[in-house]
Amino acid sequence: MSNNHSPVIEVRGLRKSYGDLEAVRGIDFEVHSGEVFGLLGPNGAGKTTTVEILEGLRSRTQGQVRVLGLDPASQSMEIKDRIGVSLQATNLPEKITVLEAIELFAAFYTRNTDPHQLLKRLQLWEKRSAYYSTLSGGQKQRLALALAMVNDPQLVFLDEPTTGLDPQVRLEIHSLIQELRDARRTILLTTHYIEEAERLCDRVAIVDQGRIIEIGTPREIQQRTLGHSLIELRTLAPLPAEVPAFADAEKTVISEDRTQLHSHSARPARTLVEIVKWIDQMGVELEDIHLKHPTLEDVFIELTGKRLRD
Repeated sequence: MSNNHSPVIEVRGLRKSYGDLEAVRGIDFEVHSGEVFGLLGPNGAGKTTTVEILEGLRSRTQGQVRVLGLDPASQSMEIKDRIGVSLQATNLPEKITVLEAIELFAAFYTRNTDPHQLLKRLQLWEKRSAYYSTLSGGQKQRLALALAMVNDPQLVFLDEPTTGLDPQVRLEIHSLIQELRDARRTILLTTHYIEEAERLCDRVAIVDQGRIIEIGTPREIQQRTLGHSLIELRTLAPLPAEVPAFADAEKTVISEDRTQLHSHSARPARTLVEIVKWIDQMGVELEDIHLKHPTLEDVFIELTGKRLRD
């Protein structure tokens, strides 16, 4: 059993090979109690293989893995009784009803929460008698979350929980995950959506070609990798051709028509104040201001030279 101070998940030197193909190439990370931890990377990066090893669904080639203090290779049944899993795709029999599905899954575990209350919480109670085949994509995903939560799990795995859903349903699923986060559930989430990782995750591991290439909070990764914010200003009249050196600005560029100014700064608030004061002293009126912090998409491009969805 893990104690309160031990990581909920411990991974050391994890490798997984399929013949000559090495899908996971020696990764290390920990997930702590009450944390939402994200594996962020493109399709084929090794995220799902890693998660399936942690869930006890797939064997590992090499490395050390502990989930809730247990080894999924030899104690998979004990682990499965205490975790919740929502896979990339959940396919149930077309003629099973929502209520039948959740009551069936509840019977698999040694403990469970009230399945009726769970359906009500996930806004599926009115659909309890509906066949699975009649549910919308969003309803099927909510049911998948309900099935993952029916045993009141200590740890929840969500593998690409919003892939293929329209933006409105995606926001709905985000709200449900946020509820789990607020309740201090430990969650391991895989995604290739930048905004999903930034919005939901306490920490993120960026995965590419079977390796973790950066790990930390979204802000730490952004600051560590890029470190500078971009200030963009547009004016109604041309600025002077000579631009002074502003505090903490690494690089300041003015457009050919001198109505746009771009400045990279490690301390953008301080730099922005100086720029605005200078523009005011020049007697020029501002039209627009934008402050852009580096995103995880920017980080991924910087680290790999390619976009996340390439």
